[in-house]
Amino acid sequence: MICLKGRKSMSYVQRLGKSLMLPVSVMPIAALLKGIGYWIDPVGWGSNNLISAFLIESGSVIMDNLPLFFAVGIAVGMVKEKDTVLSLCAVVSYLIVAKLLSVETVSLIRHISVEEVSLAFENSANSLVGILVGLIVAFNYKHFSKIQLPMALSFFGGKRFVLIVSTVMMLFLSSVLMVVWPFLYSVSISFGKAISDLGPIGAGLYGFFNRLLVPTGLHHALNSVFWFDSAGINDIGKFWGTISGSVVGKTGMYQAGFFPVMMFGLPAAAIAIYKCARPEKKKQVGAVLLSAAFASFLTGVTEPLEFSFMFVAPILYVIHALMTGIMMFIAAFFQWIAGFGFSAGLIDYILSIRSPYAHNIFMLIPLGIICGIIYYGIFRFMIIRYNLMTPGREIDDTLEEINENESNIILVSDDYDELAIVLLEALGGRGNVMYVDNCITRLRIELKDLDLVNEQQILAIGATGIVKVGKSSIQIIIGTKVGFIADSLNDILM
Repeated sequence: MICLKGRKSMSYVQRLGKSLMLPVSVMPIAALLKGIGYWIDPVGWGSNNLISAFLIESGSVIMDNLPLFFAVGIAVGMVKEKDTVLSLCAVVSYLIVAKLLSVETVSLIRHISVEEVSLAFENSANSLVGILVGLIVAFNYKHFSKIQLPMALSFFGGKRFVLIVSTVMMLFLSSVLMVVWPFLYSVSISFGKAISDLGPIGAGLYGFFNRLLVPTGLHHALNSVFWFDSAGINDIGKFWGTISGSVVGKTGMYQAGFFPVMMFGLPAAAIAIYKCARPEKKKQVGAVLLSAAFASFLTGVTEPLEFSFMFVAPILYVIHALMTGIMMFIAAFFQWIAGFGFSAGLIDYILSIRSPYAHNIFMLIPLGIICGIIYYGIFRFMIIRYNLMTPGREIDDTLEEINENESNIILVSDDYDELAIVLLEALGGRGNVMYVDNCITRLRIELKDLDLVNEQQILAIGATGIVKVGKSSIQIIIGTKVGFIADSLNDILM
């Protein structure tokens, strides 16, 4: 029973990850448009150049409405039926929450001026809200789309009722967030101020929590402390000389450490995720991952990559946050300083060289290369060792599709390492095996040469079947213990 619940939870998380990939896939082009536009006009952001204005504003349409895209993508992706009602309901539901949490509406409800409204509501319609809306709409569709009302109200039954109940739930969600969100925002600001006097250690803590809070949108509160005027630090303004009080070697310390991560670390993580994808899915996920990696490197926009794995493999996201904190600390400690106006990508790195407050800026390149190597190694190891369902590794089999005969297989031994050694020999040896993965009952293996496979030897361990897929892939039906054998095989191969 516990195992069944665990599988259902994994399946739910996988569907969430897949649902996010559609809106994520449009983000790299938006990042590139904004980044190139900013490069053309780094001072005016379009006010001094028509082409720059077109590029920046075009990219902003996508990036600024990302929560809405999340709401629609998740609502549609989490439900098997592809119904247009889902999209309409998601759009309406999100717009309700966004409007109710806007500065103007809060001002009206609380009978205060716009200027008195908490700064928290300037970032209240964030990605987390979009994700929550999408999940609620999907839930409502599954449970209320076939409801039957009395004859007098029958027009509002069925799928129309989904919109009604979703609207009511959005009112409740907005009410809760209207109370909770300012508190969480103020806590984040207070925490930022508390660590602002810790020097390089504070920079490291800021980097860690900055990334950790991205899914919630609360990283904006931390940014206001270190980058702007909430605590008088104004790191960005001082680095570019628009605000007085700059100190060479210190000003920019809350920006510099992001460059190794965004230019090298996350792109390397994307390559690791791509390398660990199933062969048949590499083309499918490769375009998204590699374009997102390029966007991160060039412009410093990391959301396309981060949202691709933060929910399906949260341990990787925690590692990413830790690595960001470490890079921030190292850069601040050694006073390797660069700054940005847009984000910590190549464009801003080149532009920041001209700043008089850039200090030992070229040391960030070797630091970034080391950072990339570490990211690649850790991500590849964690994905393979713990069979993390990153993009391209999702289990396609559903619980309903599992044959009873496949789940009741008895192997000749409980020594999974020994079985793995036998299987590896039967598969043509270590040099013939390119990739090992598993679903619930089957080993999925990519080989260089299928002709080297000894089927009788494979069946001798208790496997009940071998399925050849294409010219280089096979599936071995082993049963529910398959995960242990897959781990042993990957341990040997690594």
